[in-house]
Amino acid sequence: MTYLKFDKEQLINLNYSLNRELIRSNRAGSYSSSTITFCNTRKYHGLLVCPLEYLDGEKHVLISSLDETIIQHGKEFHIGSRKYEAEYHPLGHKYIRDFTTNPIPTHIFRVGGVLLKKEMVLNETEERILIRYTLVEAHSPTRIRFQPYLAFRQVHKLSKANMDVNTKAEPVANGIKVKLYNGYPFLYMQTSKPAEYTHAPDWYYNIELLEEKKRGYESLEDLMAIGFFEFSIKKGESIVFSAGTTEAEPNNLKLKFNNELKKRIPRISYENNLENAAQQFFVKKDKKLYITAGYPWFGIWARDTFISLPGLTLARNDLKTAKLVLDTMSTELRDGLFPNMGLGLNAELNSVDAPLWFIWAVQKYVYKLGSFTGIWKTFGKQIIEILNAYKNGTHYGIKMRDNGLIYAGVKGKALTWMDAVVDGKPVTPRIGYDVEVNALWYNALNFALEIAKKARDKEFLESWQDIPEITKKSFIELFWNDKKEYLADYINDEEGKNFEVRPNQVIATSLPFSMLDELQSQKVLNVVEKELLTPRGLRSLSPKNEKYVGRYEGDQSQRDMAYHQGTAWPWLLGHFVEGYIKIHGKSGFRLAEKIYHGFEEEMTNAGIGTISEIYDGDPPFKARGAISQAWSVSEIFRIKCILDKFK
Repeated sequence: MTYLKFDKEQLINLNYSLNRELIRSNRAGSYSSSTITFCNTRKYHGLLVCPLEYLDGEKHVLISSLDETIIQHGKEFHIGSRKYEAEYHPLGHKYIRDFTTNPIPTHIFRVGGVLLKKEMVLNETEERILIRYTLVEAHSPTRIRFQPYLAFRQVHKLSKANMDVNTKAEPVANGIKVKLYNGYPFLYMQTSKPAEYTHAPDWYYNIELLEEKKRGYESLEDLMAIGFFEFSIKKGESIVFSAGTTEAEPNNLKLKFNNELKKRIPRISYENNLENAAQQFFVKKDKKLYITAGYPWFGIWARDTFISLPGLTLARNDLKTAKLVLDTMSTELRDGLFPNMGLGLNAELNSVDAPLWFIWAVQKYVYKLGSFTGIWKTFGKQIIEILNAYKNGTHYGIKMRDNGLIYAGVKGKALTWMDAVVDGKPVTPRIGYDVEVNALWYNALNFALEIAKKARDKEFLESWQDIPEITKKSFIELFWNDKKEYLADYINDEEGKNFEVRPNQVIATSLPFSMLDELQSQKVLNVVEKELLTPRGLRSLSPKNEKYVGRYEGDQSQRDMAYHQGTAWPWLLGHFVEGYIKIHGKSGFRLAEKIYHGFEEEMTNAGIGTISEIYDGDPPFKARGAISQAWSVSEIFRIKCILDKFK
C-alpha cells in the first residue's frame, strides 16, 4: 500500500516540488536532506551531513549531491538537478515519473525505454548514506555515471572555490576516499560493483540556494566535483552506492542496504508517518541518548527535550527510551538549571522554564509507569536541587519571592521559550512573574511532595508542604482578572500586569496540578480558542493586538519579529487539548479529533511525512521554519494518545 505518493505532474512542477523536502536522520546524529527532486534549495541540504563535534560542535555537509547520468547509444541523459543564477541545469526533474516514501524514499526515472529505480536509506548507526539503483527496464546496453558534488563545510556556511582544497583521491575497494580539507574525516565513496573511476576535479560555480535567498542570506555556493564513476548495468540488476566516513566492504553493501530496509516502519498511514517522524529526533552518543530539537538546523535544547519527551516516547509506550533520555539530561543540571542550547560547561543556563519542564517530564513518566517505586531515589536529587535553586535564587534573577511565586529575568535576556532577539534586544523579554513558569512551578511543587510522601521523606515534606498553598493564593490574586476572564501573561515591578492575549496561559489549564478552578480554566480556554486557535497551532499573540504579525517571512530580523508575535505553534496544541478535555470530557472529543486529523494533510507539505516547527498565524497557515520539529510531532502524538483514551 502506498500512502505518500507524488505523480509526474507534481514532480516536474518546480513551484510544487521545490517546496517539499525530505529529511532522514540516524542515531549517529547524521542526516540526509533535499527537495523531493534532489535540487538543493538550502545550505542545510546535503546527501550526507554529519556531526563533527571535534571541529566546532556543528554538523557538516560532506557530500552535497550526487548527479546521475544514464548513457545509451552514446547519448547522455542527466537526471540530476541544480539551480544556477540564470537557469536550472541539469533538468533531471523532467525524467522523474514517480516518487513514494514507503518504506524509504524511492524515485522512478524514465528516459526513453529506460526505467531506473533509485532508493535511499541512511544507515541507522553509521555516518553513511546508501543508494540502491535498479534498472527496471531497458531495451539496449545501458551505462550509469555518478558524479559527486562535495562541500566539506559547516551547515551554517557556504562552500566557496579556493586554492586550499585538496583534490587528491586515494583508491579504496570499489571506490575512492577524499578529504578536501585538513581536520575533516575521509569520505569513502564506493559501489557494490566495480566501476571505472575518472578523476577530474573541477569547481562548479554560483549554485543558487533559493530558500537562503528568500530568507535574506548569502545564497551562492561553489561545489567541488571530484570526478565520476561509470559502469554498465543490466536489466533487473541492482547496484548500491555508499558514501560514509568509514570504509565499507563492497561485497556487503547490498546486504547492508537490505538490513536497513528491514528496520523501517512502513509509511502506509498517517500514524505510521508520525511514528517514523518521532524516531528521527533521537541521537545516541557514548551510551547516552539525546533529542534533537528539529531539522535541519536545530541542536540539542533542554527545554525542547523535556517538552517533547512524553509525546516522542510515552505516547508510543516507549518507557525505556524516556528513562534513558531523562538519565542522560540529568547529568547536565547545574545550579538548578539546564542549558538552553547545547551541552557541557560552555552552554548558557538561560532557560527559566527548562528545569520545571524536566520535572513535568519525570511526572509524565511516573504516571505512565504507574509506579512511584524508586522514583525519589532516581530523580529526587535533581528535583530538590531545582526547587532549592528557585527558592533561594540562581542565575539571571530567578528566585521565589515571599509570595511563593517565581520572579525571573534581567535586562537584555529572554529566559522563557519566547526568546527571539532582534538587534541584541529580546522581542518579548517577559521579565518578572511569567504565567507558564509559575504554573509549572506550582505543578512541580505538588509533584515533588507527592513522590516525597511516597518515599516518606519527612524532612522534605516539612520544608515544602506549606508553599504550594501560598503560591496558589498569590497566583490567583495577581494573574486572574474577573473582568477580562483570563490570566495575565506576565507581571513585573516596572510595567505592572501585561494582559496581552498569548498562549502561555493555556499551560495553567493542562498541568496535572492546576491553580485554576474549573470555571477559570474554561474561561481561559474560551479566550484562547476564540483568539489564538488555528488549524496548525496556537498563535503566539492575538490578531486583535496591534503588534500582531500574521506571516512569518522576510529577512532574519523580520522573521524574528514575527516569531512570537502571531506565528502559530503546533506544540501548544497538546496543552490546549489536554486542558480542553479536562474541562469538557468526551464532549471535547470532536474538537481534539479535528485538530489531530487536520495535520494529516501536512504529511505531503513542507517536510514530507513530518510536522514543521511553525505556521503563519494568518490563513492559509503556511508551514514555516524547520521542516521537522520534535515538539510539533510530539504534541500531535500526545493528542492522539489523549483521543485513544476515549475509544
